[in-house]
Amino acid sequence: MFAATAALTIHTSASQAQVLPTPIELVSGLDLECFKTPGPAINQNVNLTHLNPVLVGLGLPAHQVVLRELQQTCVPVRKNNSGPSAAALPFIRYIDFACYRVDAQPLPNPVPLGLTHLNPVLANLPQHGVRLTRPAQLCVPIAKNNQMPPDNILQFARYVDLECWDTIPDQHPAFTLTLHQLNPLLANIPAHQLALGSPQRQLCVPVRKNNQAIPAAVLSTLRWIDLEKFTAAPAAVIAPVNLMLRHLNPLFVNLPQVPVVLKDATHLMVPVAKNGNLPPAD
Repeated sequence: MFAATAALTIHTSASQAQVLPTPIELVSGLDLECFKTPGPAINQNVNLTHLNPVLVGLGLPAHQVVLRELQQTCVPVRKNNSGPSAAALPFIRYIDFACYRVDAQPLPNPVPLGLTHLNPVLANLPQHGVRLTRPAQLCVPIAKNNQMPPDNILQFARYVDLECWDTIPDQHPAFTLTLHQLNPLLANIPAHQLALGSPQRQLCVPVRKNNQAIPAAVLSTLRWIDLEKFTAAPAAVIAPVNLMLRHLNPLFVNLPQVPVVLKDATHLMVPVAKNGNLPPAD
C-alpha cells in the first residue's frame, strides 16, 4: 500500500510547491471531452503494466500493444457548472490526452467489473457492469500549442497514461450534460450539450509503459484514475479549433508535434470506481 497523498508535495524550487490533492478529490473531478482528431501513427511496441489495485488483484497480466494512428484528443471539462475542487483544479485543467489506436490481443475470457460513478453530477445514476474484452486505445499526456503545464503540475501529468478497453457493457441510462472547458487555452469554446445515449462504452485504466519509473507520490494518486468513456449520440459539433499537440511523457517526448483540429466531440470520459474500491480520501 502506498503512503497517503494528503501530505505529499511535488517540489519545483525552494519557493514553489504544489500539494497533490487526495486521490478521491482528483479522480472524482476528472472529466474529459474527446474530439475526433485523426492523425499519424506512432507504430511502436509498448509493454503495459496495470497500476490499479483492482486489476492487479485480479491478476491481469502485463501485455504488449502496438501504437497505431492518432484517433482522438481529450480535454478536461466541467459538467453542468459543477467543477473540480479547488485543490484538484490546478492539476485537472492541464490533463490532456492524445488517444492512439492500439493493436493488441484480447483477453482469453472477458473480465467482469462493477462500476460506480464518482462525479457528484452523476452520483444518482445506478451502479452498472462491464466486461473487459480487448485493449482499443492508449491515451498519453500532451500539451497544446506549446502551453506547458507549470513545472509542478507537469511532474504529475506527464505520467498519466490510460489504456482504454473495449467492453461488453450492461445497460446504462442515457443522459445529457452541459460541458464547459477547463484548460485556459480552450476557454473561448462556448458551453455546449453532449448527449450520451449510445450503448458502446470503453473503460480507461491507468498503466505503466515499458517499466518506466514513476515517482511514488505520483503513483499513489494516478493508480486510482479509472474513466468510463461514453459515446455521444449524436456528436456535438463546435467551431473548428486548430491545435498543435506536444507529447509530455518521457518515452515520447522526442516525437514530432502533431497538428489537430477540434470540431466533432464524440465521447465523454467520466470517473468511476471498480468493484466498490473507492479512491482514498487521504
